[in-house]
Amino acid sequence: MSTIIAYTIFGYLCGAIPFAYLIGRFVVKRDIRQVGDGNPGGANVWIAGGWKIGLATASIELLKGYIPIYFALRAGLSDWPLVPVLLSPILGHGTQPFLNFRGGKALGTTGGAWIGVIGLLVFPIFAVGAVPLVITQKENAYASIAGMVALLGYAVFFNRTDWVIAFAFLNTLLILWTHRKNLGAPFVLREWITSRFMRRNA
Repeated sequence: MSTIIAYTIFGYLCGAIPFAYLIGRFVVKRDIRQVGDGNPGGANVWIAGGWKIGLATASIELLKGYIPIYFALRAGLSDWPLVPVLLSPILGHGTQPFLNFRGGKALGTTGGAWIGVIGLLVFPIFAVGAVPLVITQKENAYASIAGMVALLGYAVFFNRTDWVIAFAFLNTLLILWTHRKNLGAPFVLREWITSRFMRRNA
């Protein structure tokens, strides 16, 4: 039990380190909470500093989620004892205690945690849900939730392991919570779709 608690705390602290904010502050020279949607995450570093620094930041956020899982696995944790460790960096990034609890969306740390479970397969599975929403409508929150639903579907119908299903379900709830402010936004179709409807009705 002490090992589980220790790695859960370690995971939370890894997730809570605001690397994106620090990179924005000291490399890009901007407060990324004043950019885009105000989220202290890699996406707004990308907007503020360009794709190179944005991609580097996104990679660091993946590592925030992966590193605690890597060490927990090496320490012998597996199955149900691994679930709180998997969730801890996601919760840490989502709450951001070092930024007055103004947390990020936690998608990067989610990806890193899932890499510890199923490897790089997480990316195509997430994309199956997210990409159709990205290309058809404008609110990224809906695409994020669709990606999480795809991961949950994978856990339920393909992985079929109880503790992975539990992790996927709780992870989806956390992502719903981190996106709560955006989920009330209208579902606005992209112009390439609306223009086609307009041409057909003309």
